[in-house]
Amino acid sequence: MHARTATAAALAVLALTLTACSSEDQPSKPAVTVTTTATATVDRAAARQACVDAWLDLLTADASTGAEDEPAVCDQVPGQSVEMYMDALQQRNKANRDEVDACLEDPTCTSVPVP
Repeated sequence: MHARTATAAALAVLALTLTACSSEDQPSKPAVTVTTTATATVDRAAARQACVDAWLDLLTADASTGAEDEPAVCDQVPGQSVEMYMDALQQRNKANRDEVDACLEDPTCTSVPVP
């Protein structure tokens, strides 16, 4: 029983000694930890335009391309795939309409069949 008491007393003295030594010279200051998180900032307007351009390229190459054939670049702007597809579709339709209008104004044009 005396061994347990002596061991406990020795540990208490050791703990008090270590605590006293560290606080005599300088007051303890909490360690300052700065954590920065690097996040990739994507210019949403540029990413959206890249997606619309990719859709336009697909639609120009193959008119049967549908919304299920979404280009990989569109993953940068989630949740807007239908809107971006529709923007590209409208741009392709406008380009086609401009081509038809130009051909109708030119009497020598034969690229667009006119009934």
